[in-house]
Amino acid sequence: MRFASHVLLLQLATVSAVVAVSAGVFTVLGVQQLQREAESSALAIARTVAEDVEVRASVAEFSEDPGTPTHAAVAAGPLQPLAEAVRTRTGALFVVITDDHGIRLAHPDESRLGERVSTSFEDAVAGRETVSWETGTLGESARAKVPVYAPGGGGSGAPVGEVSVGFARASVFTELPGLLGGIAVTAVVALAIGVVASVLIRRRLTRLTIGLQPEELAVLVQDQAAVLDGVGEGVLALTPGGEVSVCNERAARMLGLTHPVGSPARELGLPAPLARLLADAGGATGEAAQDVFVADGRVVYVDVRRVERDRHDLGTVAVLRDRTDLDALARRLDAVATMTNALRAQRHEFANRLHVVAGLIDADRVPDARSYLADVVARGPLKFPVEHADRIQEPYLQALLGAKGIEAAERGVLLTLGAETLVTGAVAEPEDVATVLGNLIDNAISAAVDGEEPRWVEVELLDDGADLFLTVADSGAGVADPSALFERGDDRERAGADAVHGHGFGLPLCRDIARRRGGEVWLVEAGGDAGGAVLCARLPGTMHPEPVGTATEGGRP
Repeated sequence: MRFASHVLLLQLATVSAVVAVSAGVFTVLGVQQLQREAESSALAIARTVAEDVEVRASVAEFSEDPGTPTHAAVAAGPLQPLAEAVRTRTGALFVVITDDHGIRLAHPDESRLGERVSTSFEDAVAGRETVSWETGTLGESARAKVPVYAPGGGGSGAPVGEVSVGFARASVFTELPGLLGGIAVTAVVALAIGVVASVLIRRRLTRLTIGLQPEELAVLVQDQAAVLDGVGEGVLALTPGGEVSVCNERAARMLGLTHPVGSPARELGLPAPLARLLADAGGATGEAAQDVFVADGRVVYVDVRRVERDRHDLGTVAVLRDRTDLDALARRLDAVATMTNALRAQRHEFANRLHVVAGLIDADRVPDARSYLADVVARGPLKFPVEHADRIQEPYLQALLGAKGIEAAERGVLLTLGAETLVTGAVAEPEDVATVLGNLIDNAISAAVDGEEPRWVEVELLDDGADLFLTVADSGAGVADPSALFERGDDRERAGADAVHGHGFGLPLCRDIARRRGGEVWLVEAGGDAGGAVLCARLPGTMHPEPVGTATEGGRP
């Protein structure tokens, strides 16, 4: 049997038990109420009869007679017809009047006049009113006994007799069948309401659990916990209403969130690309939407997908992958590739020069060979298309600038080293330097290509101990929107505003890398009609302060 069916049967049993108990309680209360009403009516009638002047006088007269009154004397007295008249009018089972010795002075059965009553009369003749259910000569009844006082005493003194009024059980419970019928109808209606509510709850439970059984839910929760805690990616899940339902520790750490489960996603301050993807995924299902953004100095790739099960919308799931280390490795490989290309070009150029020297020596032109070698020593072993390339002697920066100079030359841009360039140490963090300097130069080259001739990019490098300072200027048209330069935005949306600077996520990544090291990347001059943009960067801890000649094997002093 399925769990929902178990719940349905349990609810039905519970409702039935509650209805049965409630019906029983109401039945008992109804019976007790009828009993109290009969007792109250008997007491009221008895009090009325006991206060009658004629009754008090007749009872006092019989009580003063020291002997036992005879049947004939009692039957001839006024009490019997009076009591019978009251009994007939009220529908009582009996109206009995006795003297202080318990001798019947009035009774429905005249043959019992002058006899002692079968039930106790001591409380009444002691001056106490009593109400009880007793069984006498006329059967079980609800009866009340009230003392009768002699006239003129004002209710003081010893009672001279009693009045006993009773109602038969059958007459008391004449309304009980109707009461029980009402209770039964109410119980049936309550039971029907309980059944309908139980069925509706069963359907809702089935819908909420998507037809899963408790054991399946337990296994699902265990699997979910194992997967969420075991995978290296961050997982962020939203309900169809946009509230966070799942956020594993990895995702919370990437996004800087604290206890986000249950909070609306729009109130968490998520990065703009992620918030946009989550909002766009709300209206469609199918292929995952992907993007990349920078969060807390980490490069994060995100896949967002709308999830359904049995045509039930389960919400949105975002998988976050930290690719900072991978990107760092890619940048390091790029740096190695740049160095390799530079060394390959250097080897090719050096081989050409050796051929020239060998030819001059073979031709016995030794002075010319000596002059040529002196020129090579003065200008360096490789001639990059970088103006004033001799201002930088650090091998890594020389190779990087040489490679960028070749790329710039291919696009018709002249790469120049500024007059303030001075690097006396060696690069200690080549991947960070390559990322920041490479991105700044690439942006500047793109800006220069879109600008007017002459097209140029000027780079100045200055080290101060372990810090490296970069300045990159270009001949482009400047930055259209300086406030949005370092914001990560959609390329299509930003192309109309500024298709060069701030395009993609290179500049935000550069700034995050610099800030992670305690530095900064900033815009010095936005440029415009008078010239292009100027950007600066400070990268602490990226240099060895030793001289180049001692920091690198084979370096030039």
